[in-house]
Formats: sequence, C-alpha cells, structure tokens
Amino acid sequence: MPSVISVQGLSKAYANGVKALESVDLEIRKGEIFALLGPNGAGKTTLINIICGLVTPTGGTILVEGNDNIRDYRKARQKIGLVPQELAVDMFETVISTVTFSRGLFGKAPNPAYIEKLLKDLTLWDKRKAKVMELSGGMKRRVIIAKALAHEPDILFLDEPTAGVDVELRRDMWKLIHELRERGVTIILTTHYIEEAEDMADRVGIIRKGDVFLVDEKAALMKKLGKRELRLSLHEALTAVPDTLANWNLALRHDGATLVYQFDANEEHTEIPVLLRRLTELDISFKDLETSKSSLEEIFVGLIHDVQGEARR
Repeated sequence: MPSVISVQGLSKAYANGVKALESVDLEIRKGEIFALLGPNGAGKTTLINIICGLVTPTGGTILVEGNDNIRDYRKARQKIGLVPQELAVDMFETVISTVTFSRGLFGKAPNPAYIEKLLKDLTLWDKRKAKVMELSGGMKRRVIIAKALAHEPDILFLDEPTAGVDVELRRDMWKLIHELRERGVTIILTTHYIEEAEDMADRVGIIRKGDVFLVDEKAALMKKLGKRELRLSLHEALTAVPDTLANWNLALRHDGATLVYQFDANEEHTEIPVLLRRLTELDISFKDLETSKSSLEEIFVGLIHDVQGEARR
C-alpha cells in the first residue's frame, strides 16, 4: 500500500537545547487509521504540528502525497485536516460561518450541501446560527472537527480528540471516522484512551522522548507481545507459591486466594494441563478458572517501562 505521508530523518530542537524529536522515520499508508501513542511530553503533538506545517523542523523531510511540506506548503497543507487539542476558533462567529470560512481558506468552491451534511453528522445543524461563544465545551469541540473537515481533506489528524468530551460526542466522532475511512480518508490520531486505539487502529506507533521506537500492525503487535493469563480462584488461600512449582511463572493475588499463571499465547503447548494435574497432586484445589489476554494498554505500558529501564542502564 503506498505511503500518503513519508517522514525521513525528522528532528526538532529548540533554542534552549531541548530536543523534541530526534531522527524520526515514519511512513503512513493511504486509507489507514494510525494511532500514535506515547506518554506526556513524548513529542506526539510536535510531530503532528510539523507534518501539518505549523512548526518548522530542525532537519529532515516530509512528503504529503508527494508534496514537500516546506517547498510545496500550500499543496501539502491542502491535503490535511487537523483537529488540535486546543480550541482555536473565532468565538464571535456563527457556527456555519466559521465552518464555511475554513473551507474557503483552502480555495475550495462553496458547497452548502456538503457543509449541511457535515454539520448534521456532528449534531451541529440546529446550532448553525448560534455564535460559537454560546456553545457548550462539547459543542465547541464539534465545531473544531467540522472546521478540520470543511475542505474535504484526504488526511485527518486528530490530536487527543476525545480528551474531556462527553460520551455522546465520542460516539459520534468514531462513527464519523468510520465513514471517513470508508471514503478513503487517512486518519492519524493520538489518544490517552488506548482502548480507542485498540478498537480503531490498523497500525500503532509508539513514541518516547522524541523517538518513534516501534511501529507495527496492531494485530501483529498484540500477537507478538501479548500475554495470556490463567487465573485460578482457590478454595483455600496460599501464603506462598509451593517450592515444587518454582519453575512455573506463577504469582499469588488477592491475599493468596488467586493463583495466576502467565504464558505466551503463541506457544503451541501452554502446559496448562500439566499445571492443573500438578496442582491436583499437591491437593491445591480451585473453585473457578478464567483466562484473559493482554490489552493494547498493557502492552504499551510494558514497552514504555522496558525502554525506560534500558535508558537507565
């Protein structure tokens, strides 16, 4: 699948010596939903703002559908819609005026039917004549999304789009994103709600201290790094894992009432039947058992923890 955005050797350093990005290479595929994950201060917003042409990089190149985002700024920027974290909108304009104006800024011919559908999709049509300052916080966020989509971009950046918004807006937004994706729009999002990335994304990139150190298919990432757990609810709590089970990856939880076995779901033989037989031989009985797999959030936290540990060493 061709790349719609190609980032090569991208770096950003500020005058005070702080390095926000360091030699980032990244390819975004056309029509995919790409989730960029990382802790606060990792460089997610800086990376997005540079790609969108709002911040000047220190080094490197960015191509947006083949257009250099510095030499061919207008062509590159016209392809992109951005929903930023911060509300940046004229509070004294009406909803329909500010969205229509955003379309004109990108040289698009008027299209009242498209603007009407967009506002209806975002539950803004009934508020179209209201001034932005009169709207609730959630409605203002909807206006920002409408402005980003007003010029019908091929690429949409969503920087923490659902932070602090209500459940209804979150639902409407993900419905709209699915519709955009079906039309071939490429979606790049950052989010602290990692379950959203798990539900939506095709691929995941993880950034820490300005370094995008891992990019992979979401399904492949969860398959390679995901762990499974077998949890046994014991009839009688244990004070410690018996020495004869020391070679197993076992742990006690809930004051010894739950015995947990972690294993690699990709292994052909999990050794669970052997473990259960061994517990029976040791007269350790259980009243219930269940298994679960790692979530994307658990994998993300584990990867960040591992990278931090390597950095300290």
